[in-house]
Amino acid sequence: MEPIEISGVGLTPLDVVSLGQRRTPVQLAETARKKMADSAAAVAEIALHRPVYGRTTGVGANRDVLTNDPEHGARLLASHSTTGTTSYPKEVVRLGLLIRVNQLATGGSGLAPEVADAIVGLLNDDNLPDLHRGGAIGTGDLGPLAELGLALGDVIDGTSALPLLSSNALTLADTCLAYVEAATLINVVPLVGALSHVALRGNAEVYDVRVHEARPQPGQVRVARRMRGLLDELPLPPARIQDPFGLRAFAQVLGPAVDHVDALGNALTIDLNASAENPLVAGDTVLHNGNWHAMPIALALDSLRLSLHSVATLSTSRVANLVDPEFTGLSRFLASGAEASSGVMMIEYVAHDALASVRSTAQPATLGTATLSRGAEHHASFAPQAAVLTAQLLDALRDVLACELVTAVRAARLAGITPEQLAPAAVSPWLADALAALPDDLTDRSLRDDLEIARGLLTQWGDRQVEHPAESG
Repeated sequence: MEPIEISGVGLTPLDVVSLGQRRTPVQLAETARKKMADSAAAVAEIALHRPVYGRTTGVGANRDVLTNDPEHGARLLASHSTTGTTSYPKEVVRLGLLIRVNQLATGGSGLAPEVADAIVGLLNDDNLPDLHRGGAIGTGDLGPLAELGLALGDVIDGTSALPLLSSNALTLADTCLAYVEAATLINVVPLVGALSHVALRGNAEVYDVRVHEARPQPGQVRVARRMRGLLDELPLPPARIQDPFGLRAFAQVLGPAVDHVDALGNALTIDLNASAENPLVAGDTVLHNGNWHAMPIALALDSLRLSLHSVATLSTSRVANLVDPEFTGLSRFLASGAEASSGVMMIEYVAHDALASVRSTAQPATLGTATLSRGAEHHASFAPQAAVLTAQLLDALRDVLACELVTAVRAARLAGITPEQLAPAAVSPWLADALAALPDDLTDRSLRDDLEIARGLLTQWGDRQVEHPAESG
């Protein structure tokens, strides 16, 4: 396989995840090699005439302590490799190294191209160092990148340790994975919502193009267009003039999540290709700055989680409608058989348990504060924590959606709705998929296996979706 050139430009979150998962070999582009070499020569000359943070000074509150000790970088790596005890997954490490190489390729760090080559060597040999979580609060992944510096050996000298650490590469790796998962899951929500619409015999005029032209919020418009694509020409007449919120406000609630995943993708793309180092080597000077602050990423993650909490809440409201005979005309809790059977009664409990997890992980990480290093650093974005919370929320959201999917399909089955009856509406084959995958046993029994099947079905459906919200029109 021909290696992909890393040049410091044009890398997207989807590229990062795809290259990492496929273990595609990479190499530093010649244009990037020249930029790095020129930058390294420039900062070496600059450091002869003025202080350069981390290169001729200490760090943090030691920024005013000058040093020309050749062992300064080695001590910096040794001390800053203090982390927690939990290792990053290898997938995150691989993506983090790829991101750091792309950032270095922009030429803003002052590091020599040999440093990027050494990281490329670890990637291509799949010789990934054991990097650990802990100590990163959205002002640079200092601990794990110090561990990376130790793994690189002699290619890192006394002047190049700090520039290597000046990055949020591991946090960006976590965020890229969360972004792809969120974009994929958001694409599946309309499929589940459309099946609930069918089972509840919803009124599709809520998706009429005139409704959304009257309030053209971008994500809402796109969700409504998607729902029209699934429900147009549905032959089932609506059961109500006006549906409950779970159906009536579907586009208005999912739309903001689409917008926020867009915003996250855009913020990520900027940082993946950014010279975010401090100090920044800019031509014949160095500029001390705050580009290490990951607030754009942290806020985008927090906003996405808050929007997804509402998506999960509305999903549980549709589950409540699906188990209520007043909305379906079916038995209570979609039970079958003897009187007082419980049917899917416990599905609501599982859904609300998962919703509680969604709610707790939706809390904004950016509300945190920190004052560190004798007051030299008195703010942090907590982007690493926001990325971890987002991954946890997405897992819980998948559980919520699985509960809705199992319930909607059971309601359709009890009502005798078949895919053929839904044709030519595009929702028809998705119902066929779900009916084939989920057991048709309607007696009282544990539905745990059904929920696991539904989670897997959501994954399969997500894999079949080509369009990611942040990459579509």
